[in-house]
Amino acid sequence: MKKLFLTTLISAVFTSVTFAQSDADALRYSRLNYSGTARFVATGGAFGALGADFTTLSHNPAGIGLFKNSEISITPSLAIANSEATFNNKFRDDSRYSFNIASVGIVMVTKPETHNSQSMWKGVQFGFGVNRLANFNNRMMIEGNNNTSSYLTAYQDRAYGIAPENLEAYGTGLAYDADLLFLRDAADSASWNYQIDLPQGGVNQRKSIETKGAINEMVFSLGANYGDRLYMGATIGVPYIRYSETSVYTETDVDENSDYFKSFSRTDNLETSGTGVNLKFGIILRATDWLRLGGAVQTPTFYAGMADSWNTTFRSNFDNGRSLTANSPEGFYEYELNTPFRALGSVGFIFGKLGLISADYEFVDYSTARLRAPDYDFNDENETIRTSYNAANNLRLGTEWRMGTISFRAGYTLSANPYKYGSESVNTSYSLGLGLREKNFFLDFAWVQSGMDEEYYLYSVDYVEPVSTKLKNTLFLMTVGVKY
Repeated sequence: MKKLFLTTLISAVFTSVTFAQSDADALRYSRLNYSGTARFVATGGAFGALGADFTTLSHNPAGIGLFKNSEISITPSLAIANSEATFNNKFRDDSRYSFNIASVGIVMVTKPETHNSQSMWKGVQFGFGVNRLANFNNRMMIEGNNNTSSYLTAYQDRAYGIAPENLEAYGTGLAYDADLLFLRDAADSASWNYQIDLPQGGVNQRKSIETKGAINEMVFSLGANYGDRLYMGATIGVPYIRYSETSVYTETDVDENSDYFKSFSRTDNLETSGTGVNLKFGIILRATDWLRLGGAVQTPTFYAGMADSWNTTFRSNFDNGRSLTANSPEGFYEYELNTPFRALGSVGFIFGKLGLISADYEFVDYSTARLRAPDYDFNDENETIRTSYNAANNLRLGTEWRMGTISFRAGYTLSANPYKYGSESVNTSYSLGLGLREKNFFLDFAWVQSGMDEEYYLYSVDYVEPVSTKLKNTLFLMTVGVKY
């Protein structure tokens, strides 16, 4: 396996600049930030006991059993990602806009009781479509002066004692080819004791990171309604990942502390794709006319066809006008990923035709994700997953109140910290919505804002202070649906 050495701690949103299949990949594709229909999002996604919404096919498929009529819906959305970063007391912010389809699907309903009036089976439903499970579109800018180390300081330590031809193809070897790691004299060559300019810092450090892509899930669902009291459903989910990242790290001798070195940049490109499969099973019980209880489980998602491709470029500039460029080989690797099992418990309180209050509790143990490949056992990476991540208890709350054909909605979501120690990464979101429901037509709007604070390292934690980041995402959705 073309294994790379990781030089940074990796956050859940922004990865390090040296690409490999790692614990960060497992977390990124396991930690979902659900989108879907505007009604679902506006009520915080707390639909596990409510149903009759297309997005529930990806959460509690028993929700399909509450559909009384066939339905087609589509949900375009606009996402605005804002980021803030503070590094060594210097502040930078950035943003990115993206348009996508958060949900599109059809539910078809048949009614056995039309053929047998004594039947307790009130409806059988089939659903097909796509829901968005995670959005990776983001952009961040980091900048600050560093008077304690250079990015190359870690390279200098790591390269010690290694002949140039054995240096890393995507790291120290490129720095050597760009004359950023060098051997000063015969004594250095004898022990492979590489030198760098400005090992104690005195440089301006800047990094831009742009990520694109999403996890979308194709769903095939079957459900049933027994006696208008018990609803059950099952979904075959086929999620597919598309992720890309471009990062540019630049280091500059702005105060002319070196008579030779001027600046260098490192540019990294990563493309990831993968398709998986999972099964979901759920039930909803109408315990009374005002109380509904729901439960669902989802098997791990088995991504059997994950593929990464990546490349790296170093460019160096010197005070004498000399410039060098070093390009890595094109990296490519195929592997497998299993994301965690999920369990959902839900309760809904129904106040006649006036409104409802609902809550979902989701359990997911991120430490159970696993990487695999035929030619590599991922033992070290899987051990890091097991020891670094923990079980998370996620909470979703929602409410809806009606005034005639108009509905007003609000929601709150708490996605708990997946890290066992060190980093704190709690994602919270608040949502509002408005809906219009007619006999054969509905139109829903939603606004949701989510935020998360994290620490990010430009390179190894042993050499540099963390960057304090704030990520804020705003999402606008509109669902148009027709019943027939």
